[in-house]
Amino acid sequence: MLLGLVHVNMGSMSRPDGLAAAARTAEAAGFDSLWAGEHIVLPDPQRPPSPMSPHDPVLDPLLALTWAAAHTTTIRLATGIVILPQRNPVVLAKQVATLDVLSGGRLMLGVGAGYLEAEFRAVGASFAQRGAVTDEHLDAMQTLWYDEHPEYHGRFADFAAIDARPRPLQRPIPLVVAGHSAPAYRGRSRGRTAGTGTGSPPMTSPPRLPAFAPPPTGSTGQPRSASWRSA
Repeated sequence: MLLGLVHVNMGSMSRPDGLAAAARTAEAAGFDSLWAGEHIVLPDPQRPPSPMSPHDPVLDPLLALTWAAAHTTTIRLATGIVILPQRNPVVLAKQVATLDVLSGGRLMLGVGAGYLEAEFRAVGASFAQRGAVTDEHLDAMQTLWYDEHPEYHGRFADFAAIDARPRPLQRPIPLVVAGHSAPAYRGRSRGRTAGTGTGSPPMTSPPRLPAFAPPPTGSTGQPRSASWRSA
């Protein structure tokens, strides 16, 4: 059995010393992975389905994992999860590639569609379309990571005649799509869902997480097949 330490960017581990100590201790104890969740904002006052108080500290997961990477050498670093439809896919693709390079290829990317409507309103993202946006953003990021000449034309992402370096060290990036709401299972995301939870990693053992093979060159924004294989 492989174990991961969750919520390393929350509570007492949201302080620099607490996060560094937790990361080093988990690695020394033989943990396989560290998992950092995401809530950019929280409803105030707290109301269902929010799992946390608005005063609970939550570090940005990618920044927290970068800090953890600087204090470790071998433990895997996982987002559990990034709320993908609240993010700009071009910016997120760069952040993911950067963390994978700086960590020596230790990143696992967990994403979800989200479930707190107040959070979507605060960042100006569409709550109703979050499932479709999640699908498009996944495809758009893959073109930036794997295509020789990245290009994507969709409803929610559109770019061409650009490139972004460095590319991730891992080909492909180990990917988990997690969720417990209907948008997480609709469309192409349904075939990608590897587990369920609220800010917690799926129960699949990390080295066997499914990962996307690099997509074909010349993305158009249209649905395309994605082959799965063990990471």
